[in-house]
Amino acid sequence: MEFMLYAAAALTVAVGIAHSYLGERHLLMRLLRSEQLPRVFGRPEFAARTLRFAWHVTSVAWFGFAAILFLLARPPVSSGAIGIVIGSTFLVHFAVALAGSRGKHLSWPVFLAIGLAAIFATRM
Repeated sequence: MEFMLYAAAALTVAVGIAHSYLGERHLLMRLLRSEQLPRVFGRPEFAARTLRFAWHVTSVAWFGFAAILFLLARPPVSSGAIGIVIGSTFLVHFAVALAGSRGKHLSWPVFLAIGLAAIFATRM
């Protein structure tokens, strides 16, 4: 069973890398050149940045799942360890959303709160 969890973790990382790379190269680049992006805050750049960071934050979530699978392969797993992985994953979400939207997309404070709460609640 341990091998299967490591394999699942490795496949999850591979899928995340492929998702970001192939999505950026074959989907996002073409989509973001479109003249039909909605004008949010008066310009299409906000919509483009939001699409890009939302696409890549999905891969970040998968990397977090991979880390949990890795932990499950090495029992015993503590709630603190899982809390660190989940909290760290959301802190990366926070950073990507903050940088990707230049602070305009209001997901970043929520991701920050989730990340900190997950870490602090499972460390007690």
